[in-house]
Amino acid sequence: MFTRQITGILFTLIIAFSFGASLSSFAQTPSSDGPTADEPPLTIDQTWQKASSKYDGARAAILAEVDRVNSGGPFRPDWESLQTYEVPDWYKDAKFGIFIHWGVYSVPAFGSEWYPRMMYVKGSKEYEHHIATYGPQDKFGYKDFIPMFKAEKYDPAAWARLFKDSGAKYVVPVFEHHDGFAMYDNRLSDWTAVKMGPHRDLWGDLAKAVRAEGLHLGASSHRVEHNFFLGEGRKISSDINDPQYAAFYGPAHNWLPNKEGTPLSNDFTFVSKAWTEDWLARSAEIVEKYHPEIMYFDWWIGQPSVREELARFASFYYNESMKRGGPVGVINYKDYAMQAQSAVLDIERGQLSGIRPLYWQTDTSVSNKSWGYINNDTFKTPEFVVHQLIDIVSKNGNLLLNIGPRSDGTIPEEVQQVLREVGAWLKVNGDAIYGTRPWKVFGEGPTKVTEGSFHDTDTQPYTAQDFRFTKKDNTLYAIELGWPNDHEAVIHSLARQVGQAKIASVALLGSEAKIAFEQRDDGLHIHLPEQIPGKYAYSFRIQFE
Repeated sequence: MFTRQITGILFTLIIAFSFGASLSSFAQTPSSDGPTADEPPLTIDQTWQKASSKYDGARAAILAEVDRVNSGGPFRPDWESLQTYEVPDWYKDAKFGIFIHWGVYSVPAFGSEWYPRMMYVKGSKEYEHHIATYGPQDKFGYKDFIPMFKAEKYDPAAWARLFKDSGAKYVVPVFEHHDGFAMYDNRLSDWTAVKMGPHRDLWGDLAKAVRAEGLHLGASSHRVEHNFFLGEGRKISSDINDPQYAAFYGPAHNWLPNKEGTPLSNDFTFVSKAWTEDWLARSAEIVEKYHPEIMYFDWWIGQPSVREELARFASFYYNESMKRGGPVGVINYKDYAMQAQSAVLDIERGQLSGIRPLYWQTDTSVSNKSWGYINNDTFKTPEFVVHQLIDIVSKNGNLLLNIGPRSDGTIPEEVQQVLREVGAWLKVNGDAIYGTRPWKVFGEGPTKVTEGSFHDTDTQPYTAQDFRFTKKDNTLYAIELGWPNDHEAVIHSLARQVGQAKIASVALLGSEAKIAFEQRDDGLHIHLPEQIPGKYAYSFRIQFE
């Protein structure tokens, strides 16, 4: 503990010098770590604005470029214009992507990626763990983990190869999480992975590696939640209260959340125009510098004070992507943050019970307890991931599967194994997934999905009576989510009916056996070979006369 406290003190001195402070002036500055939660929110916000003022010019230049691009169309920063958006085909064809939560929070590797907030919440397990392991929060704060975040074993080329092997078609790293530490070369902040910690443009390097493997690059920003994320630290003696760290810790306002189960429009947290414009500038800078084909945002972009800048960003991003000659970009949003046709709805750790006409996405994590790496986490099985992917695709959606690397840049072996197993399944069955669209019904069978966010693990195990359907041109795919003991599959949705096209052939992906079948009044009866082609789920390619 003593060594870590000394590290924190040394880091504080380094930061003081980096901001142009002399040692003598730093030493003469009294400690300012007492609670500040009772200060007026405007005063708190102005402290953050002052600390961030060195980048006012760069921020203003980016905002001017946003407005210049928007003035040239074709999208305008209003929802009537944005609702004309159409999801690009490459994204609809891709079906499967990799999400990455990696950052300073992977150093303590305790609780979850919300450790930066929870370590300041009195009585929480993270609070107690932090004091016992690192010392009190006014002596060792979240900033003091930064020198310990070294990423010394990070190999972006190896990561990209793994993602390619998993069968994923796009990769979405979190460029900045709620903690406020930028994992990229952000020219609007000193608190970045380029200037501190690893001293490397972590996501810039991954962007090159991902594209070299032929994969699409996305970017996720959770920056807007940083407005309140560290506000708990104002209620206790901690480094959050010290103005010299305001540029990193942000305004750290008191969070006045909406009542559970109500729209985010019921959130009354203080949000300044300066904050929303800073969020817009940072988001636009990612677009200008890294050209992501997807921009993923967490739920708080739906906060009422953010909506005006959200429309400005969406218009800019769509216009900018088209200006570069590529297809229009994709924005992932949650809940009711955006007009339904203006972007792609994302459902966190959940699914839908039926086909959604508008395209959508599920994001979930291969780990069960956290999005970022923590010690002693548990993981979903490859079978679970494959079944979830199949169900989502049958209902007109994509699956974005998250991983959490360790702070040194290594990906846990358990996670790698899951990704490789999913990839092996897709190598055999990819024709039934990639480039497909929903059929007239998503599927059949006894197993029901619990609809909505945070319910993905509530679904009971699938059976051999559960089928999911996809189609591609004139081909129908029926994917069976188990192998029947009697070697006969029965698909009731394909029963013989007057006026329905007759089935000409049935093939089992991954098998060279000739598949015998009969179309009866109760369904399509398929006689299966003795040898099972793979595991987890089995895809039938069905052609009609």
